[in-house]
Amino acid sequence: MKRKCVLAGILAATLLVGCGGPNAGNAAAVENSATVAATEASSAEESATAENSADAAEASTEAVEEFVDDVALKDLCADYFTLGVGINGSDLFNQCLNIPQYMELSKKHFNSVTMSNLMKSCYILDQMGCQKNLESGDKEVAVSFASIDPTLEWCKENGMKMRGHTLVWHTQAPNWFFREGYTDDGDYVDKETMLARMESYIKQVMTHCQEEYPGVIYCWDVVNEAVDPESADPDSFFKCRTKCGQDPNPWYDTIGPEYVEMAFTYARKYAADDVKLFYNDYNTFQEPKTEGIVALATSLNEKGLIDGIGMQGYWGIKYPSIDEIKTAMTKFAELGLEIQVTELSIGVDKETDAEFEKQATAYEKVFEMFKEMDTQGGGPVNITNVTVFGLVDHYRDGDQTNTRLFDKDYQPKAAFKKVRAVMETY
Repeated sequence: MKRKCVLAGILAATLLVGCGGPNAGNAAAVENSATVAATEASSAEESATAENSADAAEASTEAVEEFVDDVALKDLCADYFTLGVGINGSDLFNQCLNIPQYMELSKKHFNSVTMSNLMKSCYILDQMGCQKNLESGDKEVAVSFASIDPTLEWCKENGMKMRGHTLVWHTQAPNWFFREGYTDDGDYVDKETMLARMESYIKQVMTHCQEEYPGVIYCWDVVNEAVDPESADPDSFFKCRTKCGQDPNPWYDTIGPEYVEMAFTYARKYAADDVKLFYNDYNTFQEPKTEGIVALATSLNEKGLIDGIGMQGYWGIKYPSIDEIKTAMTKFAELGLEIQVTELSIGVDKETDAEFEKQATAYEKVFEMFKEMDTQGGGPVNITNVTVFGLVDHYRDGDQTNTRLFDKDYQPKAAFKKVRAVMETY
């Protein structure tokens, strides 16, 4: 870490010159002698003062330290895993891509990005286009890539990799997509029809990204949050989600628990050889959810359909315990799969210096754990990416998030400094 020290030292030397009385004109010799003596004394005093000042500067404990953000965090993590950041925004106008400072700082410190919203199906599916295709006998679903192309283009131009997020998720999937005639109030379509729609959507999205932006997307969250012990289908071996709160899971309602395996089947069919397929979920450290994810991943892995598990990191200052995370990571790693921490977000209740210091300590502990658990650090887990789900707190008006490594003025927070210190230590 580079430090700038500001030291202030003041040297003062006062020469005393004797003032003669009425007979001073008759005492030139005495004045000359006094002047020589004063000069010699002054020189000795300056020498001693300079020596003391040098000693004081060397021993000073009052130096002012200034943090210099001159090291790319991604470079410090390079021996362990790639480092990702979320590109936030819920529409083309408020997305971070429109903020040059956000994108420049992201490019400096990270080598992977994830679109936190705009790659979800509700932004890509085109209802009117689907209805027109249906009327003309075209079996393909209609899609628009206006929400994702600008960010993919930025990645292509800047040599940035992307995690594709996400192909199949029960939330932010438009209700009309699952209904007869692609209408808001139609009946659910049958299983065969919904499987055809799923395949068409996955094929078009993956093919577009691979052909127009080759090499940019290196992995996909194929299915998001399908394991839910609270609403689980009792006949599902992996505790398949049937609801989200009071809302239904339309993928389950139209296809059944096998929607997860079929999504991975289609994704593997259309994925380029170097593109990895992930299952992504939150609270992965909680039993019996961990058990359900292990069962699902085991089945998919036996069929060659999965490459890794994404552990969302919506964690707090005091929870979960490091041991709980380590236990879940170890169980997933025993399947021979990659592990990625996909949405790391550790927030505070109050935005005070004391709370931000606690946040920094929490980030410090999890990054120490990542290094310990990673195979490059001698651990049992092949951690290939860690993604923080945003760059700066309050990146736009209305954004209340305070989980990030930089403050709203793009200055490194205590959390950033702690993470950097951990990754600088080998």
